[in-house]
Amino acid sequence: MRTIAELEERLSRPRDGLVEDLGKLDGDIMVLGAGGKLGPSLVRLALNGIRAAGGGKRVIAVSRFSEPGLAQALGDEGATVVAADIADENALRELPDAPNVVFLVGAKFGTEGREHATWFTNAYLPGRVADRFSGSRIAALSTGNVYPLVPVTSGGSTEDSRTGPVGDYAMSCLGRERVLTHFAAERGTPTALIRLNYAVEMRYGVLVDLAQKIVAGQPIDLTTGQANVVWQGYANEVTLRSLLLASDPPYVLNVTGPELVSVRQAAVDLGRRLGREPVFTGEEAPTALLSNASRCHGLFGYPDLTLAELVEHTARWVGDGGPLLGKPTKFERRDGAF
Repeated sequence: MRTIAELEERLSRPRDGLVEDLGKLDGDIMVLGAGGKLGPSLVRLALNGIRAAGGGKRVIAVSRFSEPGLAQALGDEGATVVAADIADENALRELPDAPNVVFLVGAKFGTEGREHATWFTNAYLPGRVADRFSGSRIAALSTGNVYPLVPVTSGGSTEDSRTGPVGDYAMSCLGRERVLTHFAAERGTPTALIRLNYAVEMRYGVLVDLAQKIVAGQPIDLTTGQANVVWQGYANEVTLRSLLLASDPPYVLNVTGPELVSVRQAAVDLGRRLGREPVFTGEEAPTALLSNASRCHGLFGYPDLTLAELVEHTARWVGDGGPLLGKPTKFERRDGAF
């Protein structure tokens, strides 16, 4: 994965389980938020998986499409592209019907000082979508931030653990879950809630954040000394396959990698490959934001890229000066302020 084309191909390469599940799924798939970080690769993965399953289904990609050329590119690859701002009531109403909806729309960064806008996007807007598509299956992206910080010796929060969001972003994401659960109960809408943290690929993610600091000689704060990461291609696969798990009450699924990632060790490994010595500050706290994704791995197997492979690919990409998205995860924040 040395070029964007090679990276995109790897992100959108369907595994056999996805192909099989997409073959079982009835009807088209609509992806709301198709222009975001995960959206384009998820759309491409769905397209490739449907083709491998024999075709017969559309992938409808809906977004404002602020990135130049993205709508055209997805259309050329086979998606049915709809440029729309679903925050506009008329635009939402005029969307075509679809029996399967993947909801990726969300707001995280820039929350501080604009808390009202974050709550609108993360909690109010999902209710409008659930009302519009109450007869569809919905797989909605959530976040592991709905859990509190837990002891690093705990093994991470499971789907049965208590929630305890810190800060407006995390609280608004739990609000999204509660609103979607309400519509599932009131309308019988089958729903799956995907609690993801943290998806990585070569252009962004926790490993990219660490690699950039190593290259720049900036200190890495070790207070949040452990984290979860997962290959974005796997996260996209699970999100699509979770449409078959959608239920009332909603099916809740943690999605992340199997490892508890030591930030210190990951930085050392990245630094070795980059030929730079990482600079550290602080000491590891006894707690961190950690999820246990055993349920997910039992259902769908393990991610197809290991942590060691992700570190290797990330170091090569950043070391070669590959293009980055410029969207730091801020995984080290412990106060919930994004």
